[in-house]
Amino acid sequence: MARHRNFAAALGDWSARHRKTAVFGWLILVVLVTVVGGAVGQKTLTNADYGTGDSGRAERILQDAGLAPPAAELVLVHSDQLIAEDAEFQGAVTATVNAIKATGLVENLRDPNTTRVVSQDKHSALIQYDVKGDPDTAADRIQPVIDAVKKTDQAQDSVTLGQYGAATGLKGINDSLGEDFARAEMTALPVALGILLVVFGAFVAAVLPVLLAATACVGAMGLLALTSQVVPVDGMTSSVMFLMGLAVGVDYCLFYLRREREERAAGRDKDTALHIAAATSGHSVLISGITVVVAMAGMFLSGLTVFKGFAFATIEVVLIAVIGSMTVLPAMMAMLGDRVEKGRIPFIARRRQARAEAAAAVGGRRTNALLRGVLARPGVFALLGAALLLALAAPALGMKTEKLGTDKLLPADNPMVSVSTQIGREFPGAPAPADVVVTSDDIDSPKVTQAIADFKKQALASGQTGEQIDVTVHAKENIAEISVPLIGNGTDKTSKKALAELRGTLIPDTLGKVAGTTTLVRGDLAFSEDYNDQLKSSIVPVFAFVMGVTFLLMLVSFRSPVIALTSIVLNLLSVGAAYGVMTAVFQHGWGASLVGTEAPGALESWMPLFVFVVLFGLSMDYHVFVVSRIREAYDQGASTRDAIAHGIRSTAGVVTSAGLIMVAVFAVFGTLAMQDFKQLGVGLAVAVLLDATVVRAILLPSVMALLGRANWAAPGFLRKSRPAEADHGGPSHVVARETQQGVPVTH
Repeated sequence: MARHRNFAAALGDWSARHRKTAVFGWLILVVLVTVVGGAVGQKTLTNADYGTGDSGRAERILQDAGLAPPAAELVLVHSDQLIAEDAEFQGAVTATVNAIKATGLVENLRDPNTTRVVSQDKHSALIQYDVKGDPDTAADRIQPVIDAVKKTDQAQDSVTLGQYGAATGLKGINDSLGEDFARAEMTALPVALGILLVVFGAFVAAVLPVLLAATACVGAMGLLALTSQVVPVDGMTSSVMFLMGLAVGVDYCLFYLRREREERAAGRDKDTALHIAAATSGHSVLISGITVVVAMAGMFLSGLTVFKGFAFATIEVVLIAVIGSMTVLPAMMAMLGDRVEKGRIPFIARRRQARAEAAAAVGGRRTNALLRGVLARPGVFALLGAALLLALAAPALGMKTEKLGTDKLLPADNPMVSVSTQIGREFPGAPAPADVVVTSDDIDSPKVTQAIADFKKQALASGQTGEQIDVTVHAKENIAEISVPLIGNGTDKTSKKALAELRGTLIPDTLGKVAGTTTLVRGDLAFSEDYNDQLKSSIVPVFAFVMGVTFLLMLVSFRSPVIALTSIVLNLLSVGAAYGVMTAVFQHGWGASLVGTEAPGALESWMPLFVFVVLFGLSMDYHVFVVSRIREAYDQGASTRDAIAHGIRSTAGVVTSAGLIMVAVFAVFGTLAMQDFKQLGVGLAVAVLLDATVVRAILLPSVMALLGRANWAAPGFLRKSRPAEADHGGPSHVVARETQQGVPVTH
């Protein structure tokens, strides 16, 4: 029999012949990269690295001048009975201030007994201080202060103490991230293994994909530590990498292994079966991996460093997973042969065998009822499928995004969330004030000094700020910082309106009139607004790049502009549906309790773009795999309808299994505590579920059936001669047998 020689087949054949080299080479590479990466350490983003727009420029000005803002902290002293003038209340404040000062870790400590930063009802006071040292590492040093405040709180009967700020907030996030990542790791791997045990009914076959995916993730994390020295990464990048690596790594191995088992069941010897799996499923894995990598590369066009880090991480783990699937997996399968079925689970194995025999006895009619219906009435099913996805996508028309603050990222029952909310209610703007950064040739000049005084006066008169406006002048650096608490809760329309007036009116009318000065606004809200503006301006080029390059890859892979265009449209429908569900759950709160959260009222700013890129890449896993089988049958002489039926039927089991694994892994992340993990997990799980069911089982076959021969129309430069049947292992006889048994319905 002639053997098809594409790159995947050649690589698979080489790995099967050089088994030890492939396996031990992989292990040595993973260990080496992990050790070197661990020695170097992962470099994370600084506050200035995250920034963009005017707020980002302000962060860089301060950082370059050695004036990176210290990590500011707040301690709320509250009593339901006492007021700030009561001796007992003031004594509690003094005890807290002394306990904080005794740690030796703070500076600029401000005592409300002196500063009179007291709430309007006088039942609360605010202790303010900064953490000494580098603000980017303050979270690592804040624990003794937290302990001191907690100990003082326990000693007080009449007042309660609550702490919130940059360092405690970041520590809370880091602690939650660590717990979430450990829980995801401990849950996702057993879930994936459990599903594979059901799929294969054998322990060895189930463990193999999980081991390869896990080693791919380990190697990718070592590699990420190296590349992070060039492009620093966000704290949750490793978690996202693990999520992606486990999902695609298991799926790629599953595609390969299922095809090899299918060919062995058809009576082929192990070498031929492995070669066919490499030439077909291995080739599909290669195309799918390249498509995912190209989609992820679209994040480089965002203009944001955090996305560049995500891009490097996901590209690295996908490439390593592809390499492992195309080299180590065939080598291991060649070593094991039919022993891959070792450790059979009797109950599951017997049920799988019984189902297979029953399906064969009735010609597959029962298991293909939906497929027959779709092919019999493609127009109806295409309309129903599209209508369902469009209905799910409808809420996305009102989607809102914002850079979620610590109080929204952390679970609602976290003590810091309630403290932040109370501070925001009683001291408007205090948890996250705007910071006006003024640079001048002579910051102490009378003109600048007067402009700052005029600014304070007009700001207070505008009613858009709180009363506590603080000015810090850095004479040596010719920089002044003005802390301006904005009205509202820091993220609502009131605060956004106040920020707009600050930037658009108050600054231009005062500080902006002094020649030789530059005035910029930084702070959480300014950062969020600038971040959103940058994302909005970059989303069109990112979308255009991802869709354009995906179209070209599909065009080259399947030699059909129609199939390439269909791929884009179907992907957009599934992405739109995911957006709609995410908006409904996390913005409107519909069903939010089902995922254990309270809706924050908006999606995390980076979520829509990231989800689009990831889904556009991942959905190609199934699309390439299914369409490859359809094209394979068509190239062997089957009619379009018969080819569709064969392709859908032969991939239904593996697509369902792969989709179930991805949904399960992503759903695990949807159960985690951090809000961005929940949004990412729910969005990806819903999209993959819809993609593996509605899109691949209904829309794809119905649309292709409606298009008929137009699916294969191509300009002359794309046309190729059809390969001989033996090249791909000869599926046409299978199609013919299915047709005789009545599986597909052709017209």
